[in-house]
Parts: sequence; C-alpha cells; structure tokens
Amino acid sequence: MATGWAGDGAVQDQIDATVNDGVQRARQQLRQGPGLTHCEECEAPIPAARRAAVPGVRLCVACQQERDSERAAGLYNRRGSKDSQLR
Repeated sequence: MATGWAGDGAVQDQIDATVNDGVQRARQQLRQGPGLTHCEECEAPIPAARRAAVPGVRLCVACQQERDSERAAGLYNRRGSKDSQLR
C-alpha cells in the first residue's frame, strides 16, 4: 500500500529519535567523578557509601533534602484554579 513520502513506521521512528535525544542530553548533564568528601554547604563529611552511590555528589543528605524541598515548593499552584475561587 502506498503511503506517500513517509515509509511505514516513520512517525514512530521520529518519536523514538526524539526520546533518545532527550535521554542522551539528560545523561550528559549528570555529574560524574568521585564527588566531594565534605558537603560544600555545611562542611559535614559525606559518607563513602553516598559518594559511591551518587557520582559527583556535592551535598550531604540533609542539605540535598533541603534543596530538593525548596525546588518542589515552587512547583505547586498555591492560588488554586478558577473553579476553586468561584465556590
């Protein structure tokens, strides 16, 4: 059956290529290397197990949790939707 200019599965191939490019970009942004022995914010020692598990680690668990919670706080719409304001 004739499909025009695109071959069978061309759309899926394009989607797969886009996803693969995104994964590659994300992997390139990951830190690499041994990481720090002490936290760059509070100077607490970073355990060897954490340094082995998280390549390029720069923060202790407490500082990383604090940073993650600060980022997550900005993701919520605290004003609510129009529907909730009309009630």
